[in-house]
Amino acid sequence: MPRVQKADAEWRKQLSEISYLVARKAGTERPFTGKDWDNHKDGLYRCICCDTALFDSRTKFESGTGWPSFWQPISATNVTSETDHSFGMRRTALSCSLCDAHLGHVFDDGPRPTGLRYCMNSASMRFVARA
Repeated sequence: MPRVQKADAEWRKQLSEISYLVARKAGTERPFTGKDWDNHKDGLYRCICCDTALFDSRTKFESGTGWPSFWQPISATNVTSETDHSFGMRRTALSCSLCDAHLGHVFDDGPRPTGLRYCMNSASMRFVARA
């Protein structure tokens, strides 16, 4: 797939203010405020910027953190990770491989089978219910 690249002004026009701040400027939404932290419907979570399929609701779990949490992405090729040293911490940031949208962070305190917790921002994704 070809990479999605747009000028900053185009992203601002396409996205809501919170989605722009999170997805394009690596911000974060406050816990328990995003639209999908407590979503229990069956479906897919797609990138808010380019519509790449990122997570399946079948891998979502209740982490108690206030953000949508998953134990694995749909495909490892759909997400990219890098070390994040912001806020005086060492974390692993996750972004969309196709458009570089910031999604959230990955931690090693998740459930089986992976032991990982993909702690994502609702503002970086859109939920599409399974038909």
